[in-house]
Formats: sequence, structure tokens, C-alpha cells
Amino acid sequence: MTDASLYRMLREFGTLTEAPRDIPNAVFALPSTIHWMRALAILVDDQAVTFQSARAFYEKVQKREMDERTINTVSEQLLFTFHQIAALRALEAVSCKADVARMAIVTWYYGIYGAASAMVAAADGSFQDNHSATAQQWNAQFPSRGLAMAPFADRLATLLKEDLAVGLEAIRSRGKHSLTVMPKTVKQAWGCIAEYLSGTAEWEKWNCEERVKDEAAFRALGVDNFRSGPAQFLRDAAYRRRSIAFLQQASRYRGKANYRDAVFLAYGKTAAARLEGLVEDLPRVLEAFAAMAAGYCSLRLGKKRWKPFVEDLDANRSLSISPLSFWS
Repeated sequence: MTDASLYRMLREFGTLTEAPRDIPNAVFALPSTIHWMRALAILVDDQAVTFQSARAFYEKVQKREMDERTINTVSEQLLFTFHQIAALRALEAVSCKADVARMAIVTWYYGIYGAASAMVAAADGSFQDNHSATAQQWNAQFPSRGLAMAPFADRLATLLKEDLAVGLEAIRSRGKHSLTVMPKTVKQAWGCIAEYLSGTAEWEKWNCEERVKDEAAFRALGVDNFRSGPAQFLRDAAYRRRSIAFLQQASRYRGKANYRDAVFLAYGKTAAARLEGLVEDLPRVLEAFAAMAAGYCSLRLGKKRWKPFVEDLDANRSLSISPLSFWS
């Protein structure tokens, strides 16, 4: 790169929204984006996450009586997710993957979000009006109760230092592997999963601290850090209220690709070749998450509701793929 390169200028001066110290490092940003998704793709294959395996996983889940608006919500969110799957399948055909990588990641995220929203609505009849609330509710309804399938099941109960240490120790026992190196085995994939979860926890800790600094109780202390006992008390209370699961990781992934790390998906001579596998891994992972969601929702809706739903989608679809090949 020349001295006038965009990357060098960003690293030196930052932007109106980021100081130079906050600009991501190319050595880590692009590899972590690619390698986390590669790890998930390896693991959904290893765990054989399908509609049928999801129904077996949720075999004890009972049909739930729902009103028509709730049923419509579950159905609509699953249709949204299926649309994202179709879009990602179409993006695989694009010759230069750098052209579509950023859009593909955003599409992937909204597919995950729709599937999780369908699961929550089927679980308790609620629908959250923002992404953070949806992530928290999905966390509470599924991973916290052992009702999420691997590799989507990991959870850190709080952000307190001692809780993180215990939680991550158990998760890292499946494998250790740096996010800067492409995973090739199941053990390496589990290692990448652990490192991305750890990074998300650190990101959420920072978010918690920023929110605490805006609270009246913190401002009343007349400090600007967490060195004092009272400030630490407020911070730790926020840490204790916050837990991390797959939806928080997916949200962070989308945010990094769409905003903070977006430059690396479109800049640099080696990016296009490295993104080939990413655009193919995204639909594989979304299809697995959606299979889990559809398996759960099919049991909550019951056979008399589920079968007509997927048959109607198939009969009236404008998409090129059939839901019957995924969810029956």
C-alpha cells in the first residue's frame, strides 16, 4: 500500500466516529470474520443440525395453544428467514465475492434474527421491538434452559470476571485455536468458537461500562473511571445483569461487518480470494440455525398447523427454493 492508502490514513487519523486507537487492525479483523463463520460451518456439519435432528432434540416440547396473531408472527418470521436463505444461495453465484460479502453478512444476520424471533414467539407469545431485547429473550428462553442446539448453545451467565473465567474454561476445554488461523478440524473450530465468545464478552463489558457512565448514580460520584469501590459496585451490578449467548455474537458480527470492519471486506488485493469460502459458509450456518428454529416451532404449532404452513409456502412461493426440502 502507498503512503496515501486508505488503510494507513484510517489507522493514523481515524474518522468522525472513531479515534485512531479504535480503528480495527487488518491483521485480525478480516481473518476473525472469515474464521468464525468457517468454524460454525464445520460444526453444523459435525453436529448434523437439520430439521429432523432438531425435532428429535426438541422431542419433549409440547404443542402450545396460540391465538392467530401469534401464529402469524411465528409464520412471518420464518418466512423472513427463508427469504434470507434464498438470497444467500443466490449470492453464492456472484463471481467476485468481495462485491457481496458485506451484504451477505447482513442478510445472514437478519435470517438469524428472524428465526430467533419465531422461536421466542412460539415459546411465550412475545415479540420484542429491538434487537437487543430479542437477543436477551432468546438467551433466556433457550440457551439458559439447555434448549439450544450446538454449536448455538454456548452461554456466559454474567460478565463478572470470575464467572467469565469459569464459563470460558469449560468452553475452551473442547479445543483451543486462534481466530487469526483458519480452522480445519472440529477441535480447531471449537477453539475459534470459544475465542469469538470471549471477544464478544469483552465487547459487552465495554458496552456495559459506557451505559453505567451515563447513569445518574455514576455521575454523582464525580469520577470518570471504575477504580473506586462505589464505581466498581455500579459496574459489577451491570456485569451481573448481562449474559452472552449466540444472538449477541451474531449482532456483534453484523455490526463489525456493516460498520467498524466494513473497509476490510472491500479493500485490499487479497480480500476477494479470501472471501470465497465465507459467502458459501454463511448459508450453511443460517440453514442450520433455521432448521433448529423450524424444528422447535413445528412442535409448538403442532402438525395440523405446521404441515399446511410449509405446503402453503411451497405452493405460493416466488423464491427459487422450496421450504419442503428444508423443513419437512
